[in-house]
Amino acid sequence: MAMPQNSTRENGFCFAQPLDFSRPSPHGGEAGRPLGTAREGDGCSTPLSNGISSSGAPSPSGAPSPSGSCAEPLCAPSPAQDETPLEEGIKYVSAEGEELACGWGGFTPGCLQLCNTSKGVLFFLCVASFLQGMTVNGFINTVITSIERRFDLRSYQSGLIASSYDIAACVCLTFVSYFGGNGHKPRWLGWGVLLMGLGSLLFALPHFTTGPYEARSAAQVGVCGGNQSLPCSQAASSLSGYRFVFMLGQFLHGMGATPLYTLGVTYLDENVKTNYSPVYIAVFYTAAILGPAAGYLVGGMFLNIYTEIGRETDMAPENTLWVGAWWIGFLGAGAASLLISIPILGYPQRLPGSQRYIVMRVSEAHQLKDGSHKKASDPDFGKTVKDLPRSVLLLLKNPTFIFLCLAGATEATLIAGMSTFGPKFLESQFSLSASEAATFFGYLVVPAGGGGTFLGGFLVNKFKLRCSGIIKLCLLCTVSSLLAIFIFFIHCPNMPMAGVTQMYDGSALPGGHLNLTAACNAQCGCLQDTYSPVCGTDGIMYYSPCHAGCKSVSVNLRNGKKVYQECSCVDKALLPGSGKAEAGKCTSSCAKKPLLLCFIFVVILFTFLSSIPALTATLRCVSDRQRSFALGIQWIVVRTLGGIPGPIAFGSMIDKSCLLWQDQCGEQGSCYIYQNSAMSRYTLVAGLVYKVLGTTFFIVACLLYKPPPPESAPGSLDASENGTSDLQEHKPSLPAEEDI
Repeated sequence: MAMPQNSTRENGFCFAQPLDFSRPSPHGGEAGRPLGTAREGDGCSTPLSNGISSSGAPSPSGAPSPSGSCAEPLCAPSPAQDETPLEEGIKYVSAEGEELACGWGGFTPGCLQLCNTSKGVLFFLCVASFLQGMTVNGFINTVITSIERRFDLRSYQSGLIASSYDIAACVCLTFVSYFGGNGHKPRWLGWGVLLMGLGSLLFALPHFTTGPYEARSAAQVGVCGGNQSLPCSQAASSLSGYRFVFMLGQFLHGMGATPLYTLGVTYLDENVKTNYSPVYIAVFYTAAILGPAAGYLVGGMFLNIYTEIGRETDMAPENTLWVGAWWIGFLGAGAASLLISIPILGYPQRLPGSQRYIVMRVSEAHQLKDGSHKKASDPDFGKTVKDLPRSVLLLLKNPTFIFLCLAGATEATLIAGMSTFGPKFLESQFSLSASEAATFFGYLVVPAGGGGTFLGGFLVNKFKLRCSGIIKLCLLCTVSSLLAIFIFFIHCPNMPMAGVTQMYDGSALPGGHLNLTAACNAQCGCLQDTYSPVCGTDGIMYYSPCHAGCKSVSVNLRNGKKVYQECSCVDKALLPGSGKAEAGKCTSSCAKKPLLLCFIFVVILFTFLSSIPALTATLRCVSDRQRSFALGIQWIVVRTLGGIPGPIAFGSMIDKSCLLWQDQCGEQGSCYIYQNSAMSRYTLVAGLVYKVLGTTFFIVACLLYKPPPPESAPGSLDASENGTSDLQEHKPSLPAEEDI
């Protein structure tokens, strides 16, 4: 059966002069016959490495004319080929017999081939990364409080749910990146996205298998004499067992996302020109960053809907017992993931025409002194488990790769810390509510994080940076963010809070000890179970309406907020006839707010600006066959040294600045009030430590990088800028003794 061929009318080559390979033909043909010249009767007899066969047709004068018009294809179809209807059932097959058509098994309709391009792959991978970011980093973080309330979970239990994602990723990374890197990448990617979808559907399952949510108490809590608290001896609810279902759902999320950021990146890198690779990867990661922003916005909208849709309730979303419809987002994301996995599964192992990008790629792999890096260029290397220890050893002997991994871990620590505690920092410094702080932080992260990620890839492509230049760009970005982080020397003063930052009469607290009880509220019997801050008309915050001595409540019709009257602790001398307090924190009027926000934006921008260049440098400093495995190892290092311990390190430092802790039946809970000056100081220390480490690692990686000698790379990256130089590199398959 004849090999199906791609139409030369779609992908013809034109050469300025004959390609003369003066070597005897293995079949006894004429020596020195130019490539593109055929004996009479020959068809397309010279297969190129990308699966496109080529031959020349004799000119009317009988002389070969490969330098004719560029409108003429290099391979003119023979009469037999003209009789074959190429439009029907066209198949792309490489010279090795590898299917290059988009489809599922034998079903490869022609309309699908429109998507069988690098841009088509990029679109579907961007949708997958967007869904992953929206689900894992958006919905999970948004609904975790509602899940705790609905299923009676403790904070450490919800922490285990969140950590299950990283645990699964670390377990699967070595296996997926090693075998998937040498296998059919789109199939690994498609099954991974399918697993993510199943994980999202499983995460929403407990809503449908439990009974309707019933609030345990609808009594009014807060005013003087009206405090009620639940007994501490209440037994743990049986609903807490559902945490294992949530953990399994997160485990599936982690397993499914593992191929996405290892095999997905290398699949894009292999199927586009080297210069365009950073831009494609930057677009891919930008979608992953926009996902969490959408997750926060959409998840917040769903939380304003009561979890039991169709049932009426007298509770408002502001009520501490309210549970929103946390499960809707997971159903939608799960269904979308299942759908998007179908086209990804249909892509071929490599895209049509991608072989020419591999042919003209110049190796920039770090050169080891013992020459062992050459083992990875063996086509059979990495196809069996026996090669796994040697693959790991080759990467461990690559100092540039090791220090890029360590630098990535330090940056990941900062990113994880900022994403977890950034909203809390803004909430404390500017006296915002939790929702306002999250929205503010989203406005900072979307342009700074998304813009920085895309800009990093654009700069690498614009200036056509080689590996050493890319590492220097990463170093410049890290130093810039290191300088900007000194802004944390500045802080906003705490809003005055009676009994916490000052005494009820305005004097300083003796020895810094808290004292929430005063003569004005001594008769109210206030408890610390419910933290519900109010802002008095005297500009001072109080722990709760009860601690402000308020005896009645009404609703402000203009903004819907509760207004408490007859507050005995609020200073009436300032505003005669006052003695009122409004629910919520007092508004901060910190003059340093614009400056702080501006420099926080700069820190986020330069931190994300180095992410794509660092990833590109990692891909370039290792051999082609080890790229997927190298990304897998890097992700393990980044997660174990950065992503997992990062929030813990930042959290433990920030907790040192806590002024007021939650009291849960005698046990210390979360922190209610932070001392702003100490919070800024500890954030500065943590930021400086990790930024200095990151700068050091990038410097060492740059100094130790040893590029290949110039003579081993005869081609130029710039050769890929025009079609006439696509085949200008000398390869063993096409040995040339004369210059082309």
